[in-house]
Amino acid sequence: MSKTVSADPYEWPYDGDIDPSRTALLLIDWQHDFCGPGGYVDTMGYDISLTRRGVEPTRNVLETCRNVPGFMIIHTREGHKPDLSDCPPNKLWRSRQIGAGIGDAGPNGRILIRGEPGWQIIDELAPIEGEQVIDKPTKGAFSATDLDLVLRNRGVTHIVLTGITTDVCVHTTMREANDLGYECLLLEDCTGATDEGNYEAALKMIKMQGGVFGAVSNSNDFINAIN
Repeated sequence: MSKTVSADPYEWPYDGDIDPSRTALLLIDWQHDFCGPGGYVDTMGYDISLTRRGVEPTRNVLETCRNVPGFMIIHTREGHKPDLSDCPPNKLWRSRQIGAGIGDAGPNGRILIRGEPGWQIIDELAPIEGEQVIDKPTKGAFSATDLDLVLRNRGVTHIVLTGITTDVCVHTTMREANDLGYECLLLEDCTGATDEGNYEAALKMIKMQGGVFGAVSNSNDFINAIN
C-alpha cells in the first residue's frame, strides 16, 4: 500500500506511505467517566454530548482498522489505584475543588478508580481479543506506562489518534509521541472536548509551524485512504 491521507497542514504521513505494519490506532480514554452519564466529566457539570460526539466516527475507524491486516489497535484508560497512591496530591486537590473528587463515590462507582464501572471503556468502542489496553494514571499515555516499549517492539513509527478530551489527554499524548519521534495524525471528528473553544484551539496548535505536533484529518478521509 502506498497511499497518503488528505490532512492539514500536509499530506499524511510526511514520508508518503501508510504502512499498516508500522501504524497504530490509538483510542484514548473512551471511558464512562469521560463520556457517560454520572461519570467524572458529567459530575463536573460539563456537557457530555461534546465528549460523546466522536463515538460514531471513531467506531467507523475502529471497525475499518480491524479489517486491515497488520494494523495495531491500542486503547487507553485513565484511572488510579484504589488507595490513590499513584494520584498526585495536586490532582486530587483540584478534583475535590470542582466537586468531582477522584476516589469519591459516584453514580458509576468511585470516580476515576481502576476496576470501577466508570473506569471501563464504553461498549461501542470496547477492545476485543488481541487489542492492547494501556492503563495510565496520567493525562499523557506515555508517562508512567509501557506504551513506548509496546509500540517499538512492534516496529510502530506512525500513530493515528482518537479520543477524549482533545485539549487534555489526547493533546498531551500527541505531544509526547511527537517528542519521541512518532509521526502523528489526529482525526478531528473522532475526538471532543468539554469546551468548544478549547477543542478548536487544540486543533489549531497541532497545525501551527507546518504541523508542529503532526497533522489533522477526519475519519472519512482516513478510511478512504486505508481502504
